[in-house]
Amino acid sequence: MQLEEYLQRDDRIVLPLGSTEQHAYLSLATDNILAERVSVDAAEPLGVPVLPVLPYGITPRFAAYPGSPTLRVETFLTVVTDLLDSLSGQGFRRILLVNGHGGNTPARAAVAQWGAKHPEARVRYHDWWNSPRVMEVVRSVDPVGSHASWMENFPWTRLPGVEFPA
Repeated sequence: MQLEEYLQRDDRIVLPLGSTEQHAYLSLATDNILAERVSVDAAEPLGVPVLPVLPYGITPRFAAYPGSPTLRVETFLTVVTDLLDSLSGQGFRRILLVNGHGGNTPARAAVAQWGAKHPEARVRYHDWWNSPRVMEVVRSVDPVGSHASWMENFPWTRLPGVEFPA
């Protein structure tokens, strides 16, 4: 009911995209946690709703690690475009996808193609780490900061009771 009322005054929504995969000493949900946290922190002051994170992505490189399920590229892109169709059909016209996993980047092109076919909607895709300000901080600390490194290591991505190596 709240979203029906919301759509009478605003047409924006955020969809976080994540992945469930190994992150060494960090949570299997690190990419989900980061995508959702960035989305909520950015959208909340504006009153824009954030959907629950899509918790599975494209992660075949980690398939050998238990607890790291992957979707095929075609499956993931179909899910993302189906969600865009659904949200647009419900009246959302400005949709932001905030990605938390590097393997999901094929969605960028799929989102652009979807947007080109739906002129009534504006859709944007954003990798949370891929902005000039974020990358400036990353490079100032570690030029190769990436997967499972310090740049994904926050109190909310750590596992309770797990001790990090000295």
